[in-house]
Amino acid sequence: MASFALLLAVILWSSSFIALKIAFRAYDPMVVIFGRMLVGSLCFLAVGRRVTEALHYRRGDYKLILLMAFCEPCLYFIFEAKAVENTTASQAGMITALLPILVMVAATVILKERIRFKSWLGSVIAIAGVCWLTLESTPSMDAPNPLFGNFLEFLAMVCAAGYTISLKSLTERYSPFFLTAMQAFIGCIFYFPLLFLPSTRLPDQWHVGPGIAVIYLGAVITLGAYGLYNYGVKHLPANVAASYINLIPIFAAIMGWLILGETFTVWQLFAGVFIIGGVYLTQNGHQ
Repeated sequence: MASFALLLAVILWSSSFIALKIAFRAYDPMVVIFGRMLVGSLCFLAVGRRVTEALHYRRGDYKLILLMAFCEPCLYFIFEAKAVENTTASQAGMITALLPILVMVAATVILKERIRFKSWLGSVIAIAGVCWLTLESTPSMDAPNPLFGNFLEFLAMVCAAGYTISLKSLTERYSPFFLTAMQAFIGCIFYFPLLFLPSTRLPDQWHVGPGIAVIYLGAVITLGAYGLYNYGVKHLPANVAASYINLIPIFAAIMGWLILGETFTVWQLFAGVFIIGGVYLTQNGHQ
């Protein structure tokens, strides 16, 4: 069940790059992210009793909860939003394959998780596949500065690694549902003041496609994908859960090609085999 939850989470996360591209066609990135957090928060409020079920608060846990939320969604979404503005959805998805490497290093140092050579080898193979995919990607009108956008996505992955490590410590005492709700509530509070920055363009009308994309990001991605991922992290080692992120480039590239018309070649398909192989080795190389 944990593996299935992680697989479904990465499929949903892959679609979030597409939804962001669509939402950014009409709305400012800060508006999109706040709307996403607001929709997610409202969904949790609708089932508020479940949020407070089975709490086992330990003194000082608020610091870890704040750190988790500050890493993701707060800083993470700022970097990712600007990344998607500058690069293609496919390439942004490809950079996410760096996350397992970052998490494995952090898990080894902080959580003292034992990582076998096979896991490290699998990660290297997956990264090689990502590099291949990147080289085979063709810039489009929607990617004015791919290099800068990919760098911002890398910074988002650094934040995601901090989030995963914090989350792993918290799942011992809190349900995935509660932690996902905290992300939405804290993110909503964090992004609200950013709406009033001079650089933020507030919307003056409702756009159907982009508006639905924002609702999808809040209700399906924030509520569903994060809930599923948090469940997976609760039941599997942090480095194994993060290894599933390597599948995002494949799904993101396919969705970008089908929905946005982004270039997808046969060679990218072969590169995807490297990524899948790397995920398999990482999955089977942990203790």
